[in-house]
Amino acid sequence: MNPWLFINSGKGDAAFNMALDEALLEAMARLQAPVLRFYGWTEPAATFGYFQKYAEVQAATKLRPVIRRPTGGGIVPHDADWTYSAIFPPGHEWHSLKAEESYHRIHDWLRLAFAELKVEMELAPCCQKSLPGQCFVGHEKHDLLWHGKKIAGAAQRRNKLGLLIQGSVQPPIPLRRGGWEEAMREVAEKYFSVIWANFQPDAELRNHGEKLVKEKYSQPCYNQKR
Repeated sequence: MNPWLFINSGKGDAAFNMALDEALLEAMARLQAPVLRFYGWTEPAATFGYFQKYAEVQAATKLRPVIRRPTGGGIVPHDADWTYSAIFPPGHEWHSLKAEESYHRIHDWLRLAFAELKVEMELAPCCQKSLPGQCFVGHEKHDLLWHGKKIAGAAQRRNKLGLLIQGSVQPPIPLRRGGWEEAMREVAEKYFSVIWANFQPDAELRNHGEKLVKEKYSQPCYNQKR
């Protein structure tokens, strides 16, 4: 048996979405199971990598708000994109992978899910130069491509708490999001031997997420820290 937890938390604002992902990472020692989370956006926004400079991000996108992610990577525009996170506890196989290996694996999972929907995609064999800090202009090795165009990217944070992967998909053709989410779960059952359990954050997790919104992700001092 390989039990994983699944949550579809619906639409949220940018600060809440980032806070809940961090709260899930910090809860890994208690949950002791991987979590797959799907979520959306209540308004257009942009998230940017933890190590990026705020002034450069602010100049590079007109989207507001701009919120610093707990993961690395570049600027990601959010509105109608399909966003997800995958969180793994310390000691799990995914946590033990090198960064390039987990990046490859998450996007191959997406590729297989789209193949279930009869949409053929490929992983980028190498990098293509992009604008500084812009996630969906050009592509990195192992990004998901459709006819040479990047349609999915991800960012990671791996530490003693676990592994957090945050991903964004920009569908190239009209598709039903629910069908893709179902395909993601079916692929995990088929290739990773996953047994899914529906999950809802308990009071401890919700309270911690709300605290992170109030004290961190909604605060200019955090988002503009560098």
